[in-house]
Amino acid sequence: MNRVILFNKPFGVLSQFTDKGSEGSTRPTLSGYIDEKGFYPAGRLDRDSEGLLVLTDHGPLQARIAHPKYKRPKTYLIQVEGTPDLQALEALRRGVTLKDGLTAPAEITQIDAPEGLWERDPPVRFRKSVPDAWLQITIREGRNRQVRRMTAHVGLPTLRLIRRSIGDWELAGLKPGTWRWSTESGA
Repeated sequence: MNRVILFNKPFGVLSQFTDKGSEGSTRPTLSGYIDEKGFYPAGRLDRDSEGLLVLTDHGPLQARIAHPKYKRPKTYLIQVEGTPDLQALEALRRGVTLKDGLTAPAEITQIDAPEGLWERDPPVRFRKSVPDAWLQITIREGRNRQVRRMTAHVGLPTLRLIRRSIGDWELAGLKPGTWRWSTESGA
């Protein structure tokens, strides 16, 4: 049986076990949280994003999780700057044209601020004169910084991005920096 780790990646942590940045770099990596050998992230989550990262010790499963051809849904909670209007949400639902082409349609809804969400360190900048809102978006692609680029394209810059689920795998009570074992399926 292939082993799977579900990890709640904190803000500022690289989605890799070593920092291949500049010499002397001390950015936090997965090795500060997970000491199991032979595991690799199935996909990436940007350093400035938080939430669910799936790791596995099985290469074919890693490909089925991460490769866009499998269209595995990924759901994110997004705090955006500004107030979404119907036109912006409809554009995201249809797909928007970014520099690397048209995105697939997204499932998106405006939601209330999520209850029980952990505080981010450092906190998101707050400006009294600029409103913010929360969205939930599900995509089936995985382009570089795709969700951030999509929301910016419709005039809603992302302030905070938290991956909530990949397929059937969910954060479900995992605190930032903690992980648990899971089953292979994840649908």
